[in-house]
Amino acid sequence: MRFFTLGIAVAAYRNLGSKGYSSKPSYGSYTKYKNKDKTTTERKQRKNKIQWTEEQKSVLSAVTQGSSVFITGSAGTGKTKLLMEVVKLLKKLHTRSKVFVTSSTGVSAFAIKGQTLHSFIGIHDTTNCGPAKLLDMIMGKGRAIRRWEKAEALVIDEISMVDPKLFDGLEFVARKFKGVDETWGGIQLVVVGDFCQLPPVDKNSKHVSYAFEAACWNNSFDLQIELTKIFRQSDSRFIELLQAIRRGESNHPDLAYLEEYCSKTECDPSAVQLFSLNKAVKRVNEKKLKALKKDVVVYRAIDSGDDRRKDHWKKQFQHGIAPDTVTICEGARVMLVKNLHTWKGLVNGATGTVVGFVEAVDVADMCSDKRLPIVEFDSGKVSIIKPVVWHVKDGDEIVASRMQIPLIPAWALSIHKCQGMTLDKATINLSQAFGCGIVYTALSRVKCLDNLHLSGFKRSLILADCRVLQFYRKLALPHNSQDLDNSCVENKDSSTSITSHSEKPGIAENICNFSLAVWVAQRLKRS
Repeated sequence: MRFFTLGIAVAAYRNLGSKGYSSKPSYGSYTKYKNKDKTTTERKQRKNKIQWTEEQKSVLSAVTQGSSVFITGSAGTGKTKLLMEVVKLLKKLHTRSKVFVTSSTGVSAFAIKGQTLHSFIGIHDTTNCGPAKLLDMIMGKGRAIRRWEKAEALVIDEISMVDPKLFDGLEFVARKFKGVDETWGGIQLVVVGDFCQLPPVDKNSKHVSYAFEAACWNNSFDLQIELTKIFRQSDSRFIELLQAIRRGESNHPDLAYLEEYCSKTECDPSAVQLFSLNKAVKRVNEKKLKALKKDVVVYRAIDSGDDRRKDHWKKQFQHGIAPDTVTICEGARVMLVKNLHTWKGLVNGATGTVVGFVEAVDVADMCSDKRLPIVEFDSGKVSIIKPVVWHVKDGDEIVASRMQIPLIPAWALSIHKCQGMTLDKATINLSQAFGCGIVYTALSRVKCLDNLHLSGFKRSLILADCRVLQFYRKLALPHNSQDLDNSCVENKDSSTSITSHSEKPGIAENICNFSLAVWVAQRLKRS
């Protein structure tokens, strides 16, 4: 069957002409060519069939009215899909050039067709930048000044990775540039993220802070809403277990089932392996590629942009998912890193196997072999993968472009890299994992337990920061928020509640797992 579908894919590609990737795009399998005249109509029909939940409708309504909104929710609640619709609305309200779409991570920035938050600010390192210093640094950046002066709407995705000092600093800067004493200088703000997933990383401090601890947080939004409808998983038992892990409940009864089921389940060799450390990811991918003992094909990215700002946009590409080089061969496991045809399942995160290559003379500049990969995706689709283009943007202006094959080796990925993705199946190695939210972030990538295999799992790894849980309690029960001001949310699995009243609590004081908190405190004391 594989050879039949492979032959169809190659024939379909050749029928498009001899101009390689410069001809009409040919992503997708035989189905596309068979129903070529129906594709556009079907796409429009699917687009029109989007059914928004009441929570999502309330967000869209608020944005339409010019309100500033914070959108949060568990993994798989459709935050990104909703955000893309929100961005469309903002551009209609304010015009494209006055809407700036940003994210705290490069991977997310490319996914939402925006720029990194630091790129928007114009400053790469904002460590220890107070509001006044941040303003002073921006004053020396002409392009950054023009962005602030022009901005009428600002989107920040992956807010969980943003430090509260930076959030306060940006609000201060916005007021100064707009010359208005209104919060954020009157800029319509849309912020998205889940604080129960990966927290901010500060190499210079053992203390973790969250954006919702910023002094200006509550005054920044007209609406703060948590999306509750989960689309990624359908098994109610798995959903309940994930929610318990999200809350840091290390004694949930179904954890025994998870441990037994996932440790005994035979590991699927085609499943993506997730690790907490990048060096483990690199080691596995290189080892697997070498073990195939096949001739490799190397694709080198073609970049174009303003040479005067080359250092800036090169860093943006490095922080994103579009690699400088892609090295693959027949039999290699790969992952798609850009949405090609969402209605056919060819989406960011889709995995498959390289089953062959087809000649394409026009890729000579990026591949000396002049060949394009043919991938059989796990969904059964067979597709010839052509180069695509990523852009680094300055607001609505494209400042640099990168052409590359939208694939990466996918025997292994980092948990940080796959945040926001849905994976068909995964083998998760938690032997070197540590920190709040990492277990939840990893487990919530898959749709069901059948597609999950665990190794190195310990209940002590299930951690949630009490300040985060308190924040979500306030969000869900605004009428009870007064009662939560001076106490941390109790860990339901421990007779001892870990509470911190200090101004700058340490890591151990806020971890909702008492025995582990004691262990961390001892380690910090010794260091």
